[in-house]
Amino acid sequence: MKPTTRSSDLSLDEKRRLLDHIESSPAYVKAYEDLHFLRRRELRPIRLQLELLKSEMILAENKIKSTVVVFGSARVAPPEQARRELAQAQAKAKADPGEYDLAQAVTRAQMKVEFSRYYEEARRFAAIISRAQQSDKRLEFVIVTGGGPGIMEAANRGAYETNCRSIGLNITLPHEQSPNPFITPELSFQFHYFALRKMHFMMRAKAMVAFPGGFGTLDELFETLTLVQTSKKRPIPIVLFGREFWKRVIDFDYLAETGMIAWEDTRLVAMVETAEEGWAHIRNFWKEHRSSSRMP
Repeated sequence: MKPTTRSSDLSLDEKRRLLDHIESSPAYVKAYEDLHFLRRRELRPIRLQLELLKSEMILAENKIKSTVVVFGSARVAPPEQARRELAQAQAKAKADPGEYDLAQAVTRAQMKVEFSRYYEEARRFAAIISRAQQSDKRLEFVIVTGGGPGIMEAANRGAYETNCRSIGLNITLPHEQSPNPFITPELSFQFHYFALRKMHFMMRAKAMVAFPGGFGTLDELFETLTLVQTSKKRPIPIVLFGREFWKRVIDFDYLAETGMIAWEDTRLVAMVETAEEGWAHIRNFWKEHRSSSRMP
């Protein structure tokens, strides 16, 4: 069967209709403006590059020279909120004293009150270090967090309350994480890939601080320790807030006793209790490496 032929002698309306059809085709969209195209699996290398470049370029444009990374649980609440939740849990348990779940809720709320002190310590730590390092507009040792609630919020808040800048590196999760309100807006980023987010945590880091936390905090802590141990990252002070918590969670001495790490590896971390102790350790570390850093 022979193909039919179509006349090329078209009216203006017909030409306009055909041109509209062409211009509305997804194929006609410029590649860099085509979000559907950019989301294709084959474009993952490009998306990875973009995630690296966007944050890097903006941080450079804002003259961020170095950072202090603060990790810790998103579940740590401000003291006033923790006390309020405890009072509510106690009231419910009192109304129904035989209910096991309500009694357990009281125990969890009491623990939340106990750990809320770390919210205040993270807030004070960020304020101290931001005030010390940004007072002359040098953007060294800028606080950077994962951008979410809990300890992250506390650290960004401490910088905010001293009128200093801080960075938030949020990431898309199944349970959407929103940025806390204390991040400097032009330094608030959102990532899709954990790997690129991790890179940005470490690229400018001159200290890593970990408050009590769960899997995410442990992940970042051990990644940092591994990078320093294997010389993929130059030595930086690694500070753990809360001796009792960290000694129960990780037995560094046992790891060394069993030969799983070297004894010198146990000295990669310092455990402290207060914001002043943490800042003093970081200052002392860099005073010993004065040629590599600018300290006040």
